[in-house]
Amino acid sequence: MQVKIADSWKNILQLEFEKPYFGELTSFVKLEYQNNSCYPKESNIFAAFDFCSLEDLKVVIIGQDPYHGENQANGLCFSVKDGITHPPSLKNIFKEISTDLGKEYPQSGNLEKWAKQGVLLLNATLTVRAHEAGSHQKQGWETLTDSVIKQISDEKENLVFLLWGGFAKKKLKLIDTNKHHILVSGHPSPLSANRGYWFGNEHFSKTNLFLKSKNKNEIDW
Repeated sequence: MQVKIADSWKNILQLEFEKPYFGELTSFVKLEYQNNSCYPKESNIFAAFDFCSLEDLKVVIIGQDPYHGENQANGLCFSVKDGITHPPSLKNIFKEISTDLGKEYPQSGNLEKWAKQGVLLLNATLTVRAHEAGSHQKQGWETLTDSVIKQISDEKENLVFLLWGGFAKKKLKLIDTNKHHILVSGHPSPLSANRGYWFGNEHFSKTNLFLKSKNKNEIDW
C-alpha cells in the first residue's frame, strides 16, 4: 500500500501509522490488492487528504466505503472519475444541488473541485474489493478515519459536517457540536431519497450561509 501523505495531514496521520493496527491493516490491503481487483487504485487510496489540505478545511462529508464497480472509485467519497456514469447516490446529490442552488446538472461526477476548495470527502473505509460492497470493513480503516474525524473536530473550529444517512450519523459522537455546524439528513441513495429523506435538505445553500457568516469563502458546488 502506497502511503504518501500531504504535508498538512502528517501530524494527524503519522501517529496512526505507527500503531499496531495500521501495520495489520497495511498487510491486509497489500494482500487484497495482490490477489483481487480492488478499488480505488493504490495511488488514490489517500486522495481525500491529497486534494484537501488541513489548512483549507471547511466542510467534511462522510461516506461509507468506495464504489466497487470498475473504474468508478477515485478516492473521494461519492465521487467518480471523469467520463464515468454517475452512480444513483451521486445523481441525487447533483439533483439536490440543482434544486437548492439553481445550478445546471454537471457532466462530470469528479468531485476533486470540491476537495480543492476545502471539502474533505472521507470514506470511513478507504478500499474495497471489486463488486463486493463492504468487503474491507472492520479491518482497521474505521479506526483510522474515526481518529481523523475526532482530531479535526478537536483542532479546528467552525467546520460544517454533513452527515447523510444512519452510518454517517453514528460519527456524531466524535464531533464537538459546540464548535462545529452539523447538518443531518437521510442518505442520497434512491432507497432513502425516494422516501423523502434526502430531497429538500438544502444542505449546500445552508453550508454556504454558515461559511459566509464566519467570513469564509463559500463552496462552488
